[in-house]
Amino acid sequence: MCGRYASTKDPAQLAVEFDALDASGSDAPGADYNVAPTKPVLAIVARHPRDAEGQPDVARVERTIRVMRWGLIPTWSQDKNVGVKMINARSETAAVKPAYRDSMARRRCILPADGWFEWRRETGAKEPFYVTGPDSSSLAMAGLWTAWRDPNEPQSPWLVTCAVLTTDAFGPLASVHERMPLVLPRESFSQWLAPDQGSDDVAELLKPSAEIVSQLELRPVSTAVNSIRNNGPALLEPPVPEPVELDLFS
Repeated sequence: MCGRYASTKDPAQLAVEFDALDASGSDAPGADYNVAPTKPVLAIVARHPRDAEGQPDVARVERTIRVMRWGLIPTWSQDKNVGVKMINARSETAAVKPAYRDSMARRRCILPADGWFEWRRETGAKEPFYVTGPDSSSLAMAGLWTAWRDPNEPQSPWLVTCAVLTTDAFGPLASVHERMPLVLPRESFSQWLAPDQGSDDVAELLKPSAEIVSQLELRPVSTAVNSIRNNGPALLEPPVPEPVELDLFS
């Protein structure tokens, strides 16, 4: 699964990296080393731009950076709090699950991340790990998005929410957790984001890239990341060993 991740690049950096226009506006979150459910996150989407009359220009596709809330709220939900439990969607079933199938068919996105955190439980305590790429490039986590409006307040603004698609972990990652985010290779970005491509058209992209996984770095980090109140670059570093007291008279 993916329950926390780091996203520290600003929209201008991501615009260059993902060849997108920055449409995040003043709501763009700052660098976050401990992204948790319900927080605002940056996402890449591709849509047909609209002309002066509000009609979509189907001949063009515009890739933009948007702000979303992590934790997908289905359009038919009566309560936005369900989003807390819907931060991940299984890639194997997203196309048929009622909560995700419309988004899988028509509203896919990319969630850029420096890396993500995962926890391994062996002897009762949960040991945190950080998974990141081999260089400074963002990891492109496949995502789904939708827009929700409170049914009790029909004039309230739309809330745009998202979820990370997950897949079976393999290699060293499987020793920490059985699931992992679906990380997309650059050559599949356009196909994944294409607004006119349906679920069947992107089914081939739902398997993890062995090449990407082989390049990922997995390292233990401090348990400070366990609390969402903690933030900062120190969360991405290996834990500092506890000092050993020497008995000089033994």
